[in-house]
Amino acid sequence: MEILDYAFMQRALLAAVLVGITAPAVGIYLVQRRQALMGDGIGHVAMTGVGLGFLLSWSPVWMATAVSVVGAVLMELIRWYGRTRGDIALAMLFYGGMAGGVMFINLAPAGSNANLTSYLFGSLSTVSESDVTAICVLAAFVVLVTVGLRRQLFAVSQDEEFARVTGLPVRALNLLTAVTAAVTVTVAMRVVGLLLVSALMVVPVAAAQQLSRSFAATFAIAVAIGVSVTIGGTVTSYYQDVPPGATIVLLTIGAFIALTALATPLARRRARAMAASQAAGDPAECAIPATRGTESQVGV
Repeated sequence: MEILDYAFMQRALLAAVLVGITAPAVGIYLVQRRQALMGDGIGHVAMTGVGLGFLLSWSPVWMATAVSVVGAVLMELIRWYGRTRGDIALAMLFYGGMAGGVMFINLAPAGSNANLTSYLFGSLSTVSESDVTAICVLAAFVVLVTVGLRRQLFAVSQDEEFARVTGLPVRALNLLTAVTAAVTVTVAMRVVGLLLVSALMVVPVAAAQQLSRSFAATFAIAVAIGVSVTIGGTVTSYYQDVPPGATIVLLTIGAFIALTALATPLARRRARAMAASQAAGDPAECAIPATRGTESQVGV
């Protein structure tokens, strides 16, 4: 294929695959916890890290990772202790992150708003070898956490009180989820962009929930959707000269709409099957369930 003849596209496609895996893998826990917009907030904070990277002549990816992790931990602490004014504190954190990014990038000797734009919305041609190395290391961490600790993270995401009673370190697991989300944002920012990464963390999970009731199946389908749309968006961006981040997000939303349209008649068919079985006197547990939801996803 012609597209693979170029080194920058090889790097971009590898980064896209890793983003397609990691974003839904973390997003499924955020959706379960009803923190779907957490990725968006971390993306705002990561802008400060990118600006600092340019200002200090360090890797923007690693600097954004460090700042995002600090921001994610602060967000989690605010969630625990900032009961009354937590929303105001979070707003200041998010907006401060954006302002800091713009300020630092303009103070940098070789920095400009054009440099920041590629991190905000993604860019194929700017994915360097060092970026790919950083993305691979960070993606390995995300996969290790989200797959290796899936049972514990699922339990905490479903019911913190029950998880605490069973002896799980709830606060430590919550912090680990926040840190993993922060790492995922920095993994995705070179392909999708900081302002759009939250969509890739949430929408594939929402699309997968249209077809599956179990956690394991939803996880697998969401990752499959994520990989498909990131590769498709990257290839489309190359041939059509359109922004990769926007293309990937639009493809993700298109997948959600398509799966929703497919799932609706299936749900109606299941409802009719349940009604028919109950009318025939069959036990209720023999009927096919007619509803789906995250609260019923018990298979890990």
